[in-house]
Amino acid sequence: MSNENSMIPDLQASLLCDDVRQENNGKFMLIGIFDGLAVAKLPAAFAKICIVNRWCCGQGTFNQKTRIIGPDGGTVVASGKEVKIHLQADVHTATSIEIFVNAKFEHEGTHWVEVNLDEQLRIRYPLIIRVVEPPHPAPQF
Repeated sequence: MSNENSMIPDLQASLLCDDVRQENNGKFMLIGIFDGLAVAKLPAAFAKICIVNRWCCGQGTFNQKTRIIGPDGGTVVASGKEVKIHLQADVHTATSIEIFVNAKFEHEGTHWVEVNLDEQLRIRYPLIIRVVEPPHPAPQF
């Protein structure tokens, strides 16, 4: 939880992607940024979903918790562990990367990614799961 001398940070960005790599120079590479997932059938499990959050313009230590909520608005599809966010000064940034392994989606429709900081909702955005027919192979002659 934040302390008396803290300044609540802004959430500069929150992105869903397939993978994240960090180069030797410290820069992050996000691979396969998406806002929806197409599946052949339900239920569907995804081996890896990454959520990258970047905090800025704050100072202090905070607890971040990220989760994915089902289309009914209440079912928790995936929940991350509590992540400590520490910003020494308001000009610093903090990047957190959460990896959800084998996230299972039971229903088609709009799911919601929620990012909380010290148990306060900071952002909520859609993740659309849709069922699509697989492409039919071209006939062989």
